[in-house]
Amino acid sequence: MDDTRGAAFWQALSFTQSALPMAVYDADLRLLHANDRMGRITGRTEAQMRGLRSGFLPYDGTGDGTAGVDHAAAVDHATGVDRTADGVGAPAPAPDGKVEMAMRRVLRTGEAESLQTVRRAPGEPHARSWALSLSPLRDTAGRVYALAVTGFENSAQRRARASLALLNEASMLIGTTLDVSRTAQELASTPLPAFADFISVDLLDSVLHGEEPGPGPVSGDIRLRRVAHASAQYPDAPEAAVAVGDVDSYPEFSPPARCLATGRAVLTGPGDQAYTDWMARDPRRSAKTGDFGAQSLVAAPLVARGNVLGAALFTRRLHPEPFTDEDLALAEQLAARAAICIDNARRYTRERSTAVALQRSLLPRGLPAQSAVEVATRYRPADSRHGVGGDWFDVIPLAGSRAALVVGDVVGHGIHASATMGRLRTAVRTLADIDLPPDELLTHLDDVVVRLASENSGGGVGPDGAPATDEYTGASCLYAVYDPVSRRCCAARAGHPPPALATPDGVARLLDLPAGPPLGLGGLPFESAEFDIPVGSTLALYTDGLIESHEHGARTGRGMDTAPGSGVDGLCAILAAPSPSLEATCDTVLDKLLPPSRTDDVALLLARTRALDADQVVTWELAAEPALVAEVRERVAGQLAVWGLEELTFTTELVISELFTNAILHGRGPVQLRLIRDRTLLCEVADTSTSAPHLRRARIYDEGGRGLLLVARLTQRWGSRQIPGGKAIWAEQPLPAP
Repeated sequence: MDDTRGAAFWQALSFTQSALPMAVYDADLRLLHANDRMGRITGRTEAQMRGLRSGFLPYDGTGDGTAGVDHAAAVDHATGVDRTADGVGAPAPAPDGKVEMAMRRVLRTGEAESLQTVRRAPGEPHARSWALSLSPLRDTAGRVYALAVTGFENSAQRRARASLALLNEASMLIGTTLDVSRTAQELASTPLPAFADFISVDLLDSVLHGEEPGPGPVSGDIRLRRVAHASAQYPDAPEAAVAVGDVDSYPEFSPPARCLATGRAVLTGPGDQAYTDWMARDPRRSAKTGDFGAQSLVAAPLVARGNVLGAALFTRRLHPEPFTDEDLALAEQLAARAAICIDNARRYTRERSTAVALQRSLLPRGLPAQSAVEVATRYRPADSRHGVGGDWFDVIPLAGSRAALVVGDVVGHGIHASATMGRLRTAVRTLADIDLPPDELLTHLDDVVVRLASENSGGGVGPDGAPATDEYTGASCLYAVYDPVSRRCCAARAGHPPPALATPDGVARLLDLPAGPPLGLGGLPFESAEFDIPVGSTLALYTDGLIESHEHGARTGRGMDTAPGSGVDGLCAILAAPSPSLEATCDTVLDKLLPPSRTDDVALLLARTRALDADQVVTWELAAEPALVAEVRERVAGQLAVWGLEELTFTTELVISELFTNAILHGRGPVQLRLIRDRTLLCEVADTSTSAPHLRRARIYDEGGRGLLLVARLTQRWGSRQIPGGKAIWAEQPLPAP
């Protein structure tokens, strides 16, 4: 090389005075010159480094053998992201071979290049990030004879990029569900192993239950429940001193309590006296110190919307560097983002618990004891996340051992539909207690829906000051009454699919029940129909969500069209097939008919009919004559003796006398007297009068008016119902204990 030419170059370049480390390499990549800055970084003189072939930050091979070698990177090959402690989320640095390849390429092509590397100089405890500039050096003839390497340290920028990458990754991986425990586990797993070796997440019990936590800060000792933890080295996380699900008490000087008291992350470790006192006070943690002692720990508060949720602990044990103030800020940001996700999950838990509690309170928790039918039910809301919907079913015991079977469907899903369903179910039960025929009951229920719709429209405000909604309130309903004495079923429907009947001979069909308009239209009539039902038959009442799918039937203004090949055919085929029980039949119906994804709620009620034996019912037709009262008493006493109910004779004679006398005084003959021995003893007197009886309080000198009051006091319950050609008054008494 021409020394004159070289000296002029170095002088022009101000090589020796540059604040950046610079070196010049020959065609064999051996160091020729290095400036003072390079010497200060490596701790060597230019003469000591001359002739070395180690690329940037030359190293002579002595010592631990790591200096001068590019930092080994744990690279995610799918994303090209470095997951090491120094470079979480940053582009992976080029290995030493890549630096050498780039230098040779510059010598060969004569074109300058730039690249990124992570190097640790001799004597430095940690590697640093460098941006390298490789520039060719040419002679007067334009030939490349050497290259200059200039390094610019960008460790701070790289750490900032790594922090942003980690926060971005956390935003994508934390909060993927609305489950508090799952979200906590995502916080414990995502920053491993780049940011910490072990992470634990502890929450207040109120957060797990969906309750509203108190505002921060929280001072004093605090009890937290371990919800999640994760280890970068061990799948079973043996570093944990507290098992998942257990509650631990943290004294006020412990890192978790301190961070919750200040609202800021706390950096601590073995050099902190408070940390040492905490370890000494907790035998479980002290026992872990020998094998899994932490070199550095950060406790970050989990605070969302001003409310304290818990704390997250980030621990470094094998990590090459302890936590820094920059890491403290990063831990706070991770905890803050995770806290919002945990609080969202907590709010969802609270709303879902409220919705489920509402739904459960509106649907029957247990079916009442009755002898008319054996029942099995299923309910599947379309809103599976909240578990609420607008479909409902009910079984209502009626007088005379009869049972009312109800299935209904409110338009829409969610809380609004569920609340409307609850009001309609209550209305149906109230109307059923009056013992109205099915068509009249639906007429009254239609009026209820019309009133509900008017309350939800018109631009008014509710009692809480909130504006009324314009959401449409409509519903469908099927109401059927089965009598185990006559073995007949009377039913009516309002915009609802007809029931299916499977008889014991294995034949299943839809009952030809007249279609009525949906509830809420107002002013349109409903029509009932009666059917003879063989004993042991199965009645299926269901909502349209069971039989409707993309290819199944659709709702019309007159009810439900059930074309061949629809879901109704599948339902009838299942009902006709042998089955070990009604419960098994319910399961089969849902398994076979429900599509993988559905948009409508499903309610199913299966009822297998029973009948009362002939010796459980006795009926007398009598003339409306006062002289027959004594005979009626004798007949009743004799029948009770046959049934072994002699101890009810006195009360029953009084009740029958009052009811029979009322029928003579206020009705027109003949009079029908019926006794039914079932779960209770029922006395029923029917006459041709249509006027309904009512209780009244007789004054001291009144000669009458005490009959029904006496009946009400002597019996378990009483009532009246309209029958063809008149009315029937009934009263029930509990049977004596066996």
